[in-house]
Amino acid sequence: MNKIEHIGIAVRNLEKSIDLYQRLLNTDCYKTEQVASEFVNTAFFKTGENKVELLEATAAESAIATFLEKKGEGIHHIAFAVDDILAEMDRLKNEGFVLLNDQPKKGADNKMVCFIHPKDTNGVLIELCQEIKWV
Repeated sequence: MNKIEHIGIAVRNLEKSIDLYQRLLNTDCYKTEQVASEFVNTAFFKTGENKVELLEATAAESAIATFLEKKGEGIHHIAFAVDDILAEMDRLKNEGFVLLNDQPKKGADNKMVCFIHPKDTNGVLIELCQEIKWV
């Protein structure tokens, strides 16, 4: 794993939260995106080399909706950048970690992603992110 790619924060109202984080971080939201397959709307902020992703559920079956119901708003996951997501998934499986998906899937912000079950990581949901390279 190369670096922390972003920190994901679950929010109930994306529009209000974008305003809050623009004022908090003193920077504009650089991108919003809907990830229909995950039933979420996202917003991204950059502060130096760091990124924050806000996640709002768009349907009751969303993992974010479930998270908000159980825990309320707050940090949902920490994402790490990787160069080769398939190799990293294989390495982690060989180390005994349970992955939440068998294959990487398209995520927000031009990334292929995979999640590691939080029961294996001291209760922290970990996301692996690899930049999609267009040929």
